[in-house]
Amino acid sequence: MVNARTYPLWQELALREDLPKEALKTVIGALCAPATTPHGFDAQADRWREEALKAALPALLARTSAKRLRAQLLVHADENMLTALAADGIVTVADVPAILRHRRVWAGLISALARHPGQVEAAIALLPRLPGHEVEQVVRGWDPDRYSRTKDAAPAPPVPPALFDAVLEACLTPLAAYLLHPEPEEGWEAVSAFSKDWSLELGGRAGWAMLARCPERWAQLTAHPVFGAAVQHLLLDHAETQALKDARRRATDPDGEELPSEPAPALSEEVLRACLPALCLPELAGLPNPQVTARRTLHHIANRVRRNPRLADLAADQLHAAADALVTRGRLLVWADRQEGDHEFDGRVFRLAQDLALLSASSDHLAVACALLARLDQPAVVSPTPSRTLIRVIDNADPDHDRPARLLERHYEHRRVQALSTLASNPHTPHAAVADVLDGLHPAELAWIAEKAGGPDWFLAAAAAVPVPEDEDDGVVRLLDDDELGKHPDPAAVLQSWLDSPATGEIFSRSEVYRAVVRSRYRTLEHLRQIPADEVLAGHDPEVALKILLDHCGRSTGRWEALAAAMTFDYDDEKITFGELLDSLDPVSAEEGALT
Repeated sequence: MVNARTYPLWQELALREDLPKEALKTVIGALCAPATTPHGFDAQADRWREEALKAALPALLARTSAKRLRAQLLVHADENMLTALAADGIVTVADVPAILRHRRVWAGLISALARHPGQVEAAIALLPRLPGHEVEQVVRGWDPDRYSRTKDAAPAPPVPPALFDAVLEACLTPLAAYLLHPEPEEGWEAVSAFSKDWSLELGGRAGWAMLARCPERWAQLTAHPVFGAAVQHLLLDHAETQALKDARRRATDPDGEELPSEPAPALSEEVLRACLPALCLPELAGLPNPQVTARRTLHHIANRVRRNPRLADLAADQLHAAADALVTRGRLLVWADRQEGDHEFDGRVFRLAQDLALLSASSDHLAVACALLARLDQPAVVSPTPSRTLIRVIDNADPDHDRPARLLERHYEHRRVQALSTLASNPHTPHAAVADVLDGLHPAELAWIAEKAGGPDWFLAAAAAVPVPEDEDDGVVRLLDDDELGKHPDPAAVLQSWLDSPATGEIFSRSEVYRAVVRSRYRTLEHLRQIPADEVLAGHDPEVALKILLDHCGRSTGRWEALAAAMTFDYDDEKITFGELLDSLDPVSAEEGALT
């Protein structure tokens, strides 16, 4: 048993260069043994011992060659210390078995071991023992002092080519294997339709991180017999986006270069042509559930063309054929009615129309895409109740904020005409199909085309020529404050017109309408009965609901109990109106009357 007060002495002994070799075993034993007293374990003293051992560890390991003694010391070192000692050459590959008896492999250890030429192969042999998401960290963390190194400090040595190649191969392998057998992941069918409908993710983030470090090898790697397809997919998905991010980052640097108006492409034409075999995701053509996967694949291909616009000319025939095949296999142009709670319905139609506008040369398919846009619900364009603060702020920044086209954009309700203008820009889209959609547009959508849309001259002219009835307003539901309502001969009728407007069915606008009605002094109980119960009960003016509930429930114990039962945490999930809530309390009152 070592006296706790002697730990500083043992530490000093361990650090002395003239400590005899015969004393090492005793010193190590004293510093490694748990601190105890005649009464048992001493936690405070053991913390002192650990601090003393941590300070002495590098010196002890540097002087100790016996495997048993080194193992006794290594078990007390944390990962950061072991990494630093391995980088200094004090911990070597010979110590790895002792380390791995108590720890799993980590990226920093492999990087540190590989700093020494004689250990590179042994370090590479440890890569398969790393979790897949940590492999790329071996290269990413190669220079841990890159942000803290002083000007006079020596730079880190370059990554050994053999280690770089091994990490690159390990990072590309998962994607290459998936492309050979592209099956949905376990549990994919349970994923929500919202998540399934986004662009297909091929993953490979670690693979791209490695590819980004060796652009000079891209042309060679696209032809690799094992990893070529994976490299092609990653370059098409990431190269141009990464180049743009890097250019923007350099432009924000005070000493950096100015962002050019048209940055040079990251992929040369030679490399881009080498990637064409992967462009249309041929490996994914047979995925199950084609109604979803075909749409996602089409969207993924379209995004590749948006990132690499040269593909539209380089691979026009290939893109047209892929679009036709995906539309046919997935039956993408077959109208399916909107399901309850499907808030992404419109978004799917918008994306499909824009993707086909970019990829398709089929007049029939493009015409049907126009027809799908025409079948969508009209937008709900609402101008909010005037607010002195809001008006003062917005008028200074945007005096045209109340124009119909600007109101349309407020809740992204311009997406239908945006998709239509994209379809009109495709020379294969029949003009008549576009004109049919224009005839049924909301007035604010026509205003948006006039003010905001691009597209060919014939499209803009056709939109401007759409006749508007003389009695037709601009289609905006303009919410008025009570001062303006008071000037109207029938303010209650105006409030009812707001509730009858399509705006009350649009998820982004309806709360704005409901709040304006509830806050107005001209609202009646009949108005409130038409509004969802949660909008009235959880609104900003509880006095409105309180007075009505007091009058309605009165002295009826049954009604009050029924109200409490109805107002549970999930009462608003049923989406009942305030009137339906009040009516649901009446049978209770009738039962009370029968009993009396």
